Formats: sequence, C-alpha cells, structure tokens
Amino acid sequence: MTIRIAVIGAGLMGGDHARIFAEDLPGASLQVVCDASEARARAVADAYGAADVASDASAVISRADVDAVVIASPDFTHAPLSLAAIAAGKPVLCEKPLSQSSAECLQVMKAELAAGRRFIQLGFMRRYDQSYAEMKAALADGSLGRALMMHNFHRNVETPASDFTGAMAITNSAPHEFDVVRHVLGTEYTTISAYQPKRSDALVAPVFMVLETVDGQLVNIEINNNAAYGYDVRAELVGEGGSVAMNAVAYTTRDASLRHSAAYASDWRARYAEAYRQQNKDFLRFVTTGVFPAIASDAWDGLAAAVVAEAGVKALAQGMKMPVSMPAKPSLYAQKGI
Repeated sequence: MTIRIAVIGAGLMGGDHARIFAEDLPGASLQVVCDASEARARAVADAYGAADVASDASAVISRADVDAVVIASPDFTHAPLSLAAIAAGKPVLCEKPLSQSSAECLQVMKAELAAGRRFIQLGFMRRYDQSYAEMKAALADGSLGRALMMHNFHRNVETPASDFTGAMAITNSAPHEFDVVRHVLGTEYTTISAYQPKRSDALVAPVFMVLETVDGQLVNIEINNNAAYGYDVRAELVGEGGSVAMNAVAYTTRDASLRHSAAYASDWRARYAEAYRQQNKDFLRFVTTGVFPAIASDAWDGLAAAVVAEAGVKALAQGMKMPVSMPAKPSLYAQKGI
C-alpha cells in the first residue's frame, strides 16, 4: 500500500519532510508540495520528485489523491489546517506548535473528540532521539531510583530574528523541552518560574525556568538563543540512586595547531536527523494501520506545551511563580496506541 503524502509548507522543515518521505521511507509517495509561493513549492517538488505542486492548502487537504498531510507551514496556520484535515478525515503530522494558544489547542481536541479518534501526530521529534530514549529507559528499569530532578539546556548560535524576545524563547524554543521532559518523567507540571540574567549588550538574554511536577520533581530549563558558540542541547536526569546525562554529539574530533577540538552544529537538523526519520516512519505506520504511535505526541501534548508556555510568559513578565493548570484529560488521550 502506497501512502500519498501532501507537504504543506516548502520552507526549511517542509523541504526536510519532503526529502524524508521521498527518499527514506518505502511505502510513501510525495504527492503534492504546497506553499504560498508556487516557485518555492516547485523547487522542493522538483528536488524530491513530487507529482504536483499547489498554493491552496485547504484545497490540497480535501484532494482525493492525498491520504495524509504534513503541516510545516507558519505556526499560526497549524491549528486551522489541522481542523481542516480532521474534517476531511486525513491523518496529520503537524510541526510544533499545534498552537501557541491553549484555546486553539482545545478546539483541535474538541474536533478529535467529536470524531472519536486521534488524527494529529505532533512533531515533538525529541521523543524519538536515542539520548532521551535511554534516559526514559534508565528511569523505567529502576536503576536510577526515584527521579528527583532534570536539568536541561537548549542553546542556539543566535536568535532567528532581531525582534526575538524572552517571551518568544518560552513560546518558540522551550516547548521541545516542556514536552520531552513530560515524556521522560511521565508527569505533568504544577508551577513555573522564569528569570533572565542581564547581558552587556542589546541581544536577548537567556531565559532560565524552574518547574515543579505533580510527582514532586524539580525541572530546570535554560533557553539561550544567543549562545554564539553553536547549537547545543543537553540534559541530565538525577535520581535517588544515580544519574544519566546526555553527551554532546560529535562524530569526530580534530587535532591541529596545538589544539584538540570538536565542532558544534549550526542548527538542529543534523543533531536530530535520525529522530525526524523515526518520527516520520511512525507517522507512516499510523496512517497505514490507524494505530496511534505509542511514544508520539498528540493534541493533548500540544495543549500541555501551550499551557505551560502561557504560564511561563506570565511568570517572566510578573517575576512570580505561576500555576500550570491543565484540564481533566479526556479518555481518548489516555489510550496509548489507539
């Protein structure tokens, strides 16, 4: 059975998804590349052998020759396009965030609940990264004892835009940490505090967050969008009986000019290439079987990320610890693999 995929958004992420489905995953056919810029859509389609290009996302979702949809268009389109796909009965792999608005996330969940099934697999790909998988496994096998703390940092070379703010670090960058920590620890948050140190220049300073979980653990997350030296994401999980830490990924080291050095990547794509491939492979299996992947993020996880981010923005602005209040979890989202 060949699954005909439409990729909506022909930017950086859309192009990567198109390549993965076209070149790495047997059973997938790149049917349509859709973008507001037809020239950009054509460039991606030509590079990866798509059958067609388009510029109207809603029309693409309703096409009879499209079995599943990848949403990699701008963030503000994610929830509306997800709703259109649910209405059309098409499974979706949606890049994060589902929405930065918890109210919009709830609208998507309401549509899925009305349909009686999950359609949205959300692109929190770190759940598929080997480092986090080993952390979760170490906690599950009991070798670490009870989890006490999880330390996390997420550093970029520079901000993606000159008007990037500390609040945007919470809503745009931190959701990956918000989600993968929930996944590793198997818990929800109860409070969040957020702080920024003072830089010597006009660049946005790091944001440092402290979160408490339902199970009494402490989590700290540093988002440093102007770290300068490279793209660097690491974490350490501390338990009562030991800890497990993520190594910086470097495939080689270099010895020259009296120096021993390892390079950092400039962005996330090389670091998480295999995680993206495994995520998309799981999505293809979901489309084929109708069984939602056991470790994938869904609309509930999108809501959780939005709720904690909204609380984090308030905490940063007000200089106060803020509660993280989630609604009751519908039974649809408590059923693993359904």
